[in-house]
Amino acid sequence: MPSNFVGNSKSRVVVIGAGIGGLTAGALLAHRGYEVLVVDQALVPGGCASTFKRQGFTFDVGATQVAGLEPGGIHHRIFTELEIDLPQATPCDPACAVYLPGETTPINVWRDRERWQLERLRQFPGSEDFWQLLDNLFRASWAFQGHDPVLPPRNVWDLWQLTKALRPGTLITLPYTLLTVGDALRVFGLANDQRLRTFLDLQLKLYSQVDAEETALLYAATALNVSQLPQGLFHLQSSMQVLSDRLVEALTRDGGKLLMRHTVAQIQLKNGKATGVVIQNQKTGEVWTEVADHVIANVTVQNLVQLLGENAPQSYKNRVEKLPQASGAFVVYLGVDIRAIPPGCPPHLQFLYDADAPIGENNSLFVSVSHPGDGRAPDGLATIIASSFVDPRRWWQSLDYQALKQEYTEAAIARLSQFFHLTSETIRYQEAATPRTFARYTARDQGIVGGIGQRIPTFGPFGFANRTPVKHLWLVGDSTHPGEGTAGVSYSALTVVKQIEAMDN
Repeated sequence: MPSNFVGNSKSRVVVIGAGIGGLTAGALLAHRGYEVLVVDQALVPGGCASTFKRQGFTFDVGATQVAGLEPGGIHHRIFTELEIDLPQATPCDPACAVYLPGETTPINVWRDRERWQLERLRQFPGSEDFWQLLDNLFRASWAFQGHDPVLPPRNVWDLWQLTKALRPGTLITLPYTLLTVGDALRVFGLANDQRLRTFLDLQLKLYSQVDAEETALLYAATALNVSQLPQGLFHLQSSMQVLSDRLVEALTRDGGKLLMRHTVAQIQLKNGKATGVVIQNQKTGEVWTEVADHVIANVTVQNLVQLLGENAPQSYKNRVEKLPQASGAFVVYLGVDIRAIPPGCPPHLQFLYDADAPIGENNSLFVSVSHPGDGRAPDGLATIIASSFVDPRRWWQSLDYQALKQEYTEAAIARLSQFFHLTSETIRYQEAATPRTFARYTARDQGIVGGIGQRIPTFGPFGFANRTPVKHLWLVGDSTHPGEGTAGVSYSALTVVKQIEAMDN
């Protein structure tokens, strides 16, 4: 039975999952003197922020934008502590160009706050009081988040960290804690502004997994403001893979270990405490138990319950089982001739093709486009990545999976052809991914993406805690505060690192 730990400096930690959250937690703990082993079943690290290559093209698997690279941002803070360089990146400006049904001029989400304010005034007359409320809530929430609160708190130490993060300005958010964006629209008499609601539905679906009617207002305030200065979204040079590569570099430099193509089959417990994990080598079939003082799960809450099996606390299991169905993704990856890209095309676009149809199921597409010199395509070529939210259950129940995949691929390319010049001559390579693809390569339950949805019962103070009901078992990733995105999961990792250190000291 192999042991992958050496030395005896501090506690032993096993991290399940080499996504950005797991790698961040592992790298930070190794840098602080812990013995760390990160285990992942995939071929390459990064999870939904990894990369694959085809015929000279480099495709980002899922995530295509990064927040938190600015001074003081979460990636900036973590990379500074780890003493590794931030990756080269270009600011996204606009962060997104949103096309509503039947419109040929986009709503540009500009990086400059004043320019974005003028844009939204022009696009949505009479809505400025609503946007001003979001701005005020964002400033208060961002200042609060900057003091590293623990949400939701689960013991005295967590509560103390939360209390220390509070400031007088934070109190303005309290009356809005139980409100959704839909509630705010009604307060400002904008409930029937279909154009505004459609725009909000599109944008919020990207960040919260649910529409304006269900998204928690405080979460939306951050999601809809983080793309403006002094924060902002960034397009990484080369690919998204550079984030995980640099975290792996820091992890191994500081004595941590990474095992790829190894599956964690079970989390072991004794007397209500996590004591280790059962690991299987995918290549040799060898199975062993790795003993640990702490186990960090960079997985979905659904996967966490499965890993615990009959040892899962019943109340926790019941809560997970009652969650609304999470979203999957259908993604088309295209390698194209540069002639297919319209002049001045922004790096990120969003399309809605039918105002009367629900958002998702290939009716809306979020599109990322490479630019010359960004490392994703050879000279004279480019990549287009287009994703749509789908119900994953359909992809597992389909009697003819390949036919369904082909149907969605053709529909997506047909819709993309309304903006891009896509023909048999300009398309050099194409591939599609479904929830079944994501399940195979990331092991996420049903192939779901983006977390559990930022509704009132599952966001911030009401969400799933990093500190699980099982002692010394921790949760990081998009199922916990503050949610999806590389910045969000990195924050959850930093929180767990601080909690483990506090417990051990």
